This record gives sequence, structure tokens and C-alpha cells, in this order.
Amino acid sequence: MNDGHMHGGMGMAPSTANGTGTMVHPHHRMMMHMTFFWGKNSEILFSGWPGTNSAMYALALVFVFFLAFMVECLSHSRFIKQEANHVAAGLAQTLMHALRVGLAYLVMLAVMSFNAGVFIVAVAGHTLGFFFFGSRVFKKSPESVPPLSGTKWKFIRLYSVAETQ
Repeated sequence: MNDGHMHGGMGMAPSTANGTGTMVHPHHRMMMHMTFFWGKNSEILFSGWPGTNSAMYALALVFVFFLAFMVECLSHSRFIKQEANHVAAGLAQTLMHALRVGLAYLVMLAVMSFNAGVFIVAVAGHTLGFFFFGSRVFKKSPESVPPLSGTKWKFIRLYSVAETQ
């Protein structure tokens, strides 16, 4: 009984490369791109979504932008008060971490569609999210340098402190 599906094994149904950087699957009409491409006809995150509809593609781009923006929001925001119960705070912190990681993986999977528009809005969402939540622009007190705290950032911070004295 061979109906074209793999049963009992850990293999995948056979796919063929067509020489254009795409994989053709025997049971699907859509092709999976293996290189970056421009265009609205793609699948992002879910089978058949957004399809060939321009409005749904625009919605998919907004959705990916929002996911990336929320990853940065969750990465740089402090939702737990200092005086909170340690157990409750630990549980809340763990749930927020799980949500952040889940959203980050969704962004990664969306980018793996190899659609250039999706890649651009994902980077833009992370960038704008970092600007609002991670940079010093909207912070009242300069508490520390950005997460890129390598030797270069420490030197810049020390140099700017020395200049003000």
C-alpha cells in the first residue's frame, strides 16, 4: 500500500529540486523557495497563508512585524515589581520567557519562508522594538549600556564618563 506518503519511518516524502532554488513537493501546488525571493505569492507560517491575495500578504507582513516588535518588548521590559513574592515572580518571569522564546521562534520560522519582504519587516520590527524598549532614548535614567556590552561598549561608557568629570 504505497499512497505516496511515508508510513512508520522518519523520512519525508520525496521532493525534487527544479534548478531555480525551489523545491517542488508532489502533493502541493506551492513551491518552497530555498533562496531569497521577492513576491507576494508565498506561504508564511501556515499552509496556504497568505496565498496569492495581496491584502493577506500585507496582513502577514504586519503580523511578522508585530511579532518581532513584541519579542523586543518582552526582552527589555520589566513587568515584575521588586517587592513581589519570589515564587510568583519566578513563575511570571518563566512564563514571560516562554512567551518571548515562542514569539522569537515564530519570527524565525517566518523568515525561513525566504521571502525578502518578510525578512525586511522582521528586522524592522526588531529594530523599532529595540529603539523603543532597549535603547536609552526613552529611559529616564541611564542605567546601563545596551545588551551588546562587550569591551568596545565598556570603553565608550568609561570614556564618556571621564569626559564629563
